[in-house]
Amino acid sequence: MASRIGHSKLLLNLPVFSRRLNTAASPSTTAAAATVPQANFTGDPNPFDTKSTADDPTDLFSSTVTIRLNTAAPPFITAAVPQPNFIKIPKTPVSLDDPEELPPVKSIDPTTAGSGGGSGGGAAVAGGEPPINLDDPRELFSSVPTSKLIKSTVTLHMASMDSMVDMGSWVLKSGLMQNPISKGLVLGSIKHTFYEHFCGGKDLKEADNTVKRIWDDYGLRAMLDYGMEHALDNGSCDSNLDEFIQTIQSATHSPTSPVSFVVVKITAICPPSLLKRVSDLLRWEHKDKSMHLPWKRESFPIFSDSTALYHTPQMPPPLTPKEENDLDLAYKRLVKICDKSLEANLPMLIDAEDTLIQPAIDYFAYCAAIKYRRAHNIPLIFNTIQAYLKDARERLVIAKISANKMGVPLGVKLVRGAYMSSERKLAFFVGAESPIHETIQDTHACFNSCASFMLEEIAKGSGSLVLATHNIESGKLAAAKAVELGLEKDNENLEFAQLYGMAQALSFGLRNAGFKVSKYVPFGPVEQIMPYLLRRAEENRGLLSTSSLDRQLMRKELVRRIIS
Repeated sequence: MASRIGHSKLLLNLPVFSRRLNTAASPSTTAAAATVPQANFTGDPNPFDTKSTADDPTDLFSSTVTIRLNTAAPPFITAAVPQPNFIKIPKTPVSLDDPEELPPVKSIDPTTAGSGGGSGGGAAVAGGEPPINLDDPRELFSSVPTSKLIKSTVTLHMASMDSMVDMGSWVLKSGLMQNPISKGLVLGSIKHTFYEHFCGGKDLKEADNTVKRIWDDYGLRAMLDYGMEHALDNGSCDSNLDEFIQTIQSATHSPTSPVSFVVVKITAICPPSLLKRVSDLLRWEHKDKSMHLPWKRESFPIFSDSTALYHTPQMPPPLTPKEENDLDLAYKRLVKICDKSLEANLPMLIDAEDTLIQPAIDYFAYCAAIKYRRAHNIPLIFNTIQAYLKDARERLVIAKISANKMGVPLGVKLVRGAYMSSERKLAFFVGAESPIHETIQDTHACFNSCASFMLEEIAKGSGSLVLATHNIESGKLAAAKAVELGLEKDNENLEFAQLYGMAQALSFGLRNAGFKVSKYVPFGPVEQIMPYLLRRAEENRGLLSTSSLDRQLMRKELVRRIIS
């Protein structure tokens, strides 16, 4: 299977920009460019060296970029590029709405919902107790054996160390992996540390055992994700299709299966190169309303007026007959997965990617969502909205309005996002404004606002939401909002989710409060899942507010057990 490295090259290998952009920069752009060191793009497909500081979780959204200097930089770096108009989300980490900036939604009053903060507690509901309690480690970890607490504490501490993450990345890319003996030692050490902590097992049998254990021991459900990488051709797409079908069948072998969702990657059933072609054409269609795409099916709106479109600077050629045939084959694969999911009554989460190919993924997801739904008008398909994108709230709202008009239940998985570094690199590479929020506060505000909007819609009897977050504040606010709106805590249209092996305190706190909680469980062979493990380790650099809380509470519980 293809690795994500291939897709990274696709992100940066965009010669059309260097040839097509106007080299006569505007005075303002030239002046701005004069203050920015020019990058050396010659002889190196990736001239950037990014490093996030582990001391401050906000550094996840303000990574220091070290650029090798070259006074003879290509002229397209300073070229004038039209900038899109973005929605400006107010820089406040707790207010969920700003009626002057965003479509109207009832605001959460911090005096009643609570501003939260710190390491525990929960956002209080007016006249009542906090909906979730993170202050009592004995209650939170009562179902966790002492040996598991010790191992989890050590593993999370290692994953949060910059030196450990950097060394792991170096080892996996070094010649050690070419020698059978050293490779075996490396994979063995990974398997017994990070792999066992963050992954469900090497195959469906081991994953089933992990899912059962999570349910029996902790009362948490599971979202199954087979850790496959991007497909290269129709042959690998068909193989991946078989894996998805087997995962669904395995998850539903028992009528009381604790599997809540199956995760589907569109990049596994449609090559990214074709997804980029489709995304380019969809972007151009949004620019030019007269453009006709003969292969396009019915969908919800994919773009808003503020969506960044710099990825497609000029009109792309139409799909070739072979590309149209491959696109049809990819859609048929998705249909087969949907048919099996509907038969099993097991909803699907569609994973998100970077903005280069995300429009095509949204298109696939929305086409399927229109065609498929479960009994009682409950969504089968849950598309992912990434709140770190400046246009996320607006795109969510227009998709929901369109779904309401069509009488289609909209399923949404809300996340913050995982491609910040590559998105900013690409925008810088072409001289465009980054589509990512400028600050972590902006991203928090956008996430909370999207959550509030969807919770309001659920309270009206329309829509379903998976809140995938490790952020304590967002978890508390959403729980408080749900209680304030009178939503039943076991409402089938609301699910909280965290990655397996992370944010345990938040998962247990939400569970103890009565909410539905799932753990996102990837599985697959150790060597195949390594890219996923590296991303988990990289993310831990910016998730220290969560992992440090888990480690702090785990240590308190360990001390209590030892003393008692």
